[in-house]
Amino acid sequence: MPASLRFSRIALAASAALGPIGWAAPAMADEAAADAPSIIVYGRPDGYDLDKTPTATKTDTPLIDVPQTISVISREQMDDQGVTSLGEALRHVAGVSLGQGEGHRDQITLRGQNSTADFFVDGIRDDAQYYRPLYNVERIEVLKGANAMIFGRGGGGGVINRVSKAPEFDRTRAGLASSVDSFGAWSVAADLGAPLSDTIGTRLNATYEEFNNHRQDFGGHFLGITPTIGAHLGDATSLTLTYEYVEDRRITDRGVPSKDGLPLTGYDDTFFGSPRINHSEVTAHLVHGRIDHAFSDSLKANLSLQFADYDKFYGNVYASSAVSAANTVTLAGYDSSTDRQNLIGQGNLIWTGNTGSLGHTLLLGFEAGDQSTLADRHTATFPAGATVTLAERIVVPAVAFPTTPNSKSQSDVTFWSAYAQDQIDLGDLVKIVGGIRFDRFTISSTNLVSGFAGKRSDSKWSPRLGLILKPRENVSLYTSYAKSFLPQSGDQFAVLDATSAALAPEEFQNLEAGVKWDITDALAFTGAVYRLDRNNTRATDPITGNTVLSGKSRTEGVEFSLVGRVTDSLDVSLGYALQDGEIRATTTAAPAGRKLAQLPRHQASAWARYNFSKSFGLGLGVIHQSSQFATISNHVRLPAFTRIDAAAYYDLTRDVTLQLNVENLTDTDYFPAAHTDNNISTGRPLNAKLTLRVKF
Repeated sequence: MPASLRFSRIALAASAALGPIGWAAPAMADEAAADAPSIIVYGRPDGYDLDKTPTATKTDTPLIDVPQTISVISREQMDDQGVTSLGEALRHVAGVSLGQGEGHRDQITLRGQNSTADFFVDGIRDDAQYYRPLYNVERIEVLKGANAMIFGRGGGGGVINRVSKAPEFDRTRAGLASSVDSFGAWSVAADLGAPLSDTIGTRLNATYEEFNNHRQDFGGHFLGITPTIGAHLGDATSLTLTYEYVEDRRITDRGVPSKDGLPLTGYDDTFFGSPRINHSEVTAHLVHGRIDHAFSDSLKANLSLQFADYDKFYGNVYASSAVSAANTVTLAGYDSSTDRQNLIGQGNLIWTGNTGSLGHTLLLGFEAGDQSTLADRHTATFPAGATVTLAERIVVPAVAFPTTPNSKSQSDVTFWSAYAQDQIDLGDLVKIVGGIRFDRFTISSTNLVSGFAGKRSDSKWSPRLGLILKPRENVSLYTSYAKSFLPQSGDQFAVLDATSAALAPEEFQNLEAGVKWDITDALAFTGAVYRLDRNNTRATDPITGNTVLSGKSRTEGVEFSLVGRVTDSLDVSLGYALQDGEIRATTTAAPAGRKLAQLPRHQASAWARYNFSKSFGLGLGVIHQSSQFATISNHVRLPAFTRIDAAAYYDLTRDVTLQLNVENLTDTDYFPAAHTDNNISTGRPLNAKLTLRVKF
């Protein structure tokens, strides 16, 4: 769609946004957080910097004292950038690469490790395959590097944690927001909070979105509702209960194929699928409860329980080959359904005190859970052939699906863990963070087509050790070592076969050294260098032909970030990552020396908001990514790109704000993500979004 037409559409649609005008709530202030100890929120109102998070250590620890790289995206930054999905927000974090996720799920690469399951909400695993919303999120935490001591299995390159908005105990809020963009996509959202008494607080967040973009036939909607209630059960005990309902319906879009080792150009809008077949339907229910109790000023405990039910179906037709010399493309397709239930419990006991001259923050904890998944898949056939001629709008031939699934499985995962960690203060200059976790993990599965039943149990120890030197109170120099593991059934714990049931888990080892400097109370710098080794990936023995564990890879890199308030008028979020990764042992998938997929050597992100007055401000952002390989075949390269975004903010009154975000200001043609060599996403062209917010 031409840019002039898109801007005319936003002008016509702006009146639609004037109805439910809105306001996105800022992070709860520190004094409110003190009244709601069940969820700790440390955001500075109207600022980007956050100085604490309990997620990295499961204790209330300043970020400067955590021996690990952590990037935090505050609610204020998300609102300023106008992002509404997790993927959009993570695009602004250097060192995070986004996968296409086959057009129906979040998928990330952290430090060269690709995952669809390393996602958490309030510190509890949320591993189903779907798109995660932000309407009920206070902040996003990107914790980089393997660390099973805190998170358990998986998380080889790191994890993403969403922190939910907290219930209100000391004020009433009513915020509404409405947005519309130049493609015709629109959304409405509400953030309501009120105390019901001196000891009971509530919060309700809800949103509805209609999707649209530059791609042919794309559309769908998202509905999310999250009520939360908090209660003070006496002076020392608090309880928080949260329920989230998610309904996501959208076209499944897997992008364009490649041609001559590069993404196909000139067909950025062309849909290589069928609007009748390519659709995704997700319904999810998440129920979370947490109770906190203080036995004394030095001894505290918390207990969390989460039940999640995910019901998902998706179907797709997609390009399965590169464009041929005759300008033809071969299609493939399948549909899949997944029914999953997770039940996860977690408990922590935290003691702070001294033994002689040593200060301690001691953590003892456990985690246990059960996961049940029923999944099936039908592979598409093309009775008249699957080859189509390249055109601006392709004609998809007849597609048929068998009544009997090609694959169907039932898998059950049970696990329990126990862990201990001590944060030791050796005077004012030296701190040590050391911990160990034991995991017992069992997966049982049945292939309901072949009848093969498999079972695998693993017991793993995962250590963590960090040394922190503090030459000044606001400066930390650290070094750390941590491990993680992943069963051979993969991060979605697919059905076991005879091979995967016999193989030990993959292992990840992260070595890291860095510096953290709180330049001011509101501005923080972080720099780190790391090496991440992955071992025990599968390979085929060249003599026997049996599958063995000999695969290895290594990622090395340097990361820098500067986040916070530079002056009273200027907030910034800057990041840069220099990274390199390669396969170090030959396997059937790739020989040694191949570069890892979706790992650009250079990544940089910059965002700044400057307030010229109390009522007017401007924002400017730049995202740069050097070229990267789509897969470990190294046959297709996604070109480097630089995208520029801008924003303007104007307070019409004290309670009403108008915001305009412009994405891809220079209308750059780029390819931000891929799933295979021939499923490559095309970046959105110039696009504007108008948002009106109101608060009461």
